[in-house]
Amino acid sequence: MVEQTAVLGVASIGLGMVLSPGPNMMYLISRSTSQGRRAGVISLAGVAAGFLVYLVAANLGLAVLFAALPGLLTVIRVAGALYLLWLAWQTVKPGGLSVFASRDVPPEPPRRLFLMGLMTNLLNPKIALLYIAVIPQFIALDQGNVLLQGTVLGCVQIAVALLVNLAIVLAAGGIAGFLAARPTWLRAQRLVMGSLLAVLAVTLAVAP
Repeated sequence: MVEQTAVLGVASIGLGMVLSPGPNMMYLISRSTSQGRRAGVISLAGVAAGFLVYLVAANLGLAVLFAALPGLLTVIRVAGALYLLWLAWQTVKPGGLSVFASRDVPPEPPRRLFLMGLMTNLLNPKIALLYIAVIPQFIALDQGNVLLQGTVLGCVQIAVALLVNLAIVLAAGGIAGFLAARPTWLRAQRLVMGSLLAVLAVTLAVAP
């Protein structure tokens, strides 16, 4: 059985991470602004397939690993906290390029859009570390089947990521124009997201 606090924790971290700049967001926005919403949605389908690959691979491996080394959760928790702090800095540091900056990319057919979305996600270190170092620390060994817990929590993260990314794909053009004309709003968005990630990192580090 998955605890409600674990679900809320994964949802919060998933939200903070999907709203912070990264390869998936940059790819989806570039496709949506240059080739249209349909291209963005097809690309998002590829990203979703990448999430499912991580979900299956990580949980099958972690179920066996945690059964043999339960103390590994502490190491993973610390690593996850450090990663979130690094991501928070990458979000707020000066000189960073906005994900909504205009980019010229050539049009691609649907099949290639899907495959590019898939590979972008599979090669995204942000997602790899999320499944290896962040989500596992919400698994409680005394709450039953580890594989089931990992699968449920992974599905929560995927649902949050897809809903937010779909909203970004559909509104990318408008958002890009809005923020391009309002640099103060863009800085504020980065500051809020970076602060949220830092708070989540501290919470993760001090959790019992």
